[in-house]
Amino acid sequence: MIFVAPLISAGAAVASTQAPVAPTSEAILAETEVRRLNDEEVAAFLHNDPKAMEQLWSNDFVVTNPLNKFVTKQQVLGMVQAGVLVITSYDRQIEYLKFYGDTAIAAGNETVVWGGKMPNAGKTEHLRFTGIWMKRHGLWQEVARHANIVPQ
Repeated sequence: MIFVAPLISAGAAVASTQAPVAPTSEAILAETEVRRLNDEEVAAFLHNDPKAMEQLWSNDFVVTNPLNKFVTKQQVLGMVQAGVLVITSYDRQIEYLKFYGDTAIAAGNETVVWGGKMPNAGKTEHLRFTGIWMKRHGLWQEVARHANIVPQ
């Protein structure tokens, strides 16, 4: 028993002195691409551009939206095309971006001003979001998203 504590302490000291691993160029490219695609998604909403949204989202894309509804890609695109889902101001801040192979998790906060036929049109609301992106056939697309309104 006497020898266990010194061995644990020595192991901890060695672990803490290891240099951090620098990200690979592939990891840097992936992060740059996912951040760019997040910016494109915001721009697509601000320009009411369902064609751009369609390219950003996988065919099996699903969302738990700020109105607490679980919707598919086709339902979201339908709401945009019908003028129901309109965002007139949109600021997204990614606070967390982590990669697990060909899957990326982005999370953070958003400030939006709703427009169109939204029940909260004209209101500014603060959201928390999580977006899941996957690289399939060399292309990053969002596969799932959750966004909720932060209570005041």
